[in-house]
Amino acid sequence: MAHAAPTSHRRGARASHRQIRTDGPIQPTTWLGLTFALIFGLVLTGRSHVGVHAAGVTLLVMLVPLTVAVFATGLRQGIGSTKAALSTGIAFALVVLKFLL
Repeated sequence: MAHAAPTSHRRGARASHRQIRTDGPIQPTTWLGLTFALIFGLVLTGRSHVGVHAAGVTLLVMLVPLTVAVFATGLRQGIGSTKAALSTGIAFALVVLKFLL
């Protein structure tokens, strides 16, 4: 005969992980951090050392989808600081131009 555990100690399924949480608009520090990282990646790609240049390219390749995701989230939840978002947009445009040209 199989043992059936009493139901008094079982917890119900938590539904909190299924809810979409909106924490509000994007923080200015997120925008400024992305701006700094994008500019830093551009500086690294401008260096002549092969390893440093490769590190800059790797950083920029990783930051491009992250930046797009932050902009998409900003459209849904709110941009927050317009100036900080604009600075990130300008840095992102410079990165895109560097890859295209």
